[in-house]
Amino acid sequence: MKKLLTAMLLAMAAVSANAQFEKGTKYVGASFTGLNMSVSDKRDFALGINLQGGYFLSRDWMAEGLFGFNCSKQDLDRLLIGAKMRYYTRENGLFYAAGLQYVHEKKNFNDLQLTPELGYCFYMNHYVSIEPALYLDMSLTDTAHKSELGVKVGIGIYF
Repeated sequence: MKKLLTAMLLAMAAVSANAQFEKGTKYVGASFTGLNMSVSDKRDFALGINLQGGYFLSRDWMAEGLFGFNCSKQDLDRLLIGAKMRYYTRENGLFYAAGLQYVHEKKNFNDLQLTPELGYCFYMNHYVSIEPALYLDMSLTDTAHKSELGVKVGIGIYF
């Protein structure tokens, strides 16, 4: 009887652990970006905040929209809006993302960027995860001076 009960509990845990990646699951999140390293230009330290929302179109594939802003030297200097697709690997918590984002900088500079990303989901419980990620914002307008490699840490809620 104990073996049967243990097997049932393990099966329920496995099903519930994968339920957040099923079609129809919704996602909201926020992340802090920073520690940006420009590919060729020196840039001051900037702190950014991104707000994300997503929807699982199919198992393991999420469409994500985002809005964000960056501040440096007590000044709002960059706004961005974009869309990504994320693919989740269930076996190890990794996710891969790629997308496009439109960036407007204070100095009257507008840009379109490719945004590949590699992250990890550390689940606090069935609904909440901590999501550190490494990203590259690759400028299509001025690749040499406006592309950035960075690290971000976020929190995600799946429902």
